[in-house]
Amino acid sequence: MPEGPEIRRTADALQKQIGGKRLDEVWFAFPELASQAASLRGREVTAVDSWGKALLIRFDDDRVLYSHNQLYGVWKYHDEEREPDTNRTLRARLTAQGRSASLYSASDISLWQANRLDEHPFLSRLGPDLLTHDVSVESASQRLGEKRFKRRALGGLLLDQSLFAGIGNYLRSEILFFAGLSYRRRPDDLTTHQRDHLAKTLLTVVDRAYRQAGVTNCDDWARKARERGETRRHWRFAVFDRDGLPCHVCSTLIDRTLVASRRLYFCPACQAE
Repeated sequence: MPEGPEIRRTADALQKQIGGKRLDEVWFAFPELASQAASLRGREVTAVDSWGKALLIRFDDDRVLYSHNQLYGVWKYHDEEREPDTNRTLRARLTAQGRSASLYSASDISLWQANRLDEHPFLSRLGPDLLTHDVSVESASQRLGEKRFKRRALGGLLLDQSLFAGIGNYLRSEILFFAGLSYRRRPDDLTTHQRDHLAKTLLTVVDRAYRQAGVTNCDDWARKARERGETRRHWRFAVFDRDGLPCHVCSTLIDRTLVASRRLYFCPACQAE
């Protein structure tokens, strides 16, 4: 499933395709939305943003189209007269000035009043988005120290979307590696300096994944890995999906375990307890 940085890049692409434009055509597959399609024609798309793994398309009448790609959903961008070459099932299409954005395969789509988004069953459970909500190092560190989070092991905690929205499996492993922390550590175990460093690492790694299209590895390490003949699957990450390969820092072989029923990668030396 795409993680926060990938969804934010999708939001950027949607903004470029239809943002700031008035909709000429709107189509929805689901009956509850299809009945509202006509009311969106002529409305301006004022902004497209993301919150974790959810997309929010905002209109000038204070309505918001919520969508979640889940495992198989994908947006495609195309000319109005040219259908995408795909066997996927079309769920929604927004067209403005000859350009279309089409959502395929997703099933979680709904239309909301902006002032009622806090009632949304998914969004209401989310913590802040590290790319969208102007989270600072200080506020991230304070959040990690909150009573409801501070006694939970980081391996499971970082996947909890109520902490920070958008962190998934590859980001969890990469964040813990760059922070130099074992997945068994808890925020309550950390010194103030360590917790601040973890907060800074959270922001840095997520931003790097966003700017570099899913690449979290350091430039020099990635270059050397490519020179060794590693595929993108391996060189794009510092530890994730690299079990059995040497750590970029100390050459210890990267290990793999399961935490919260999902695979986690780490360096036994750099992240020793």
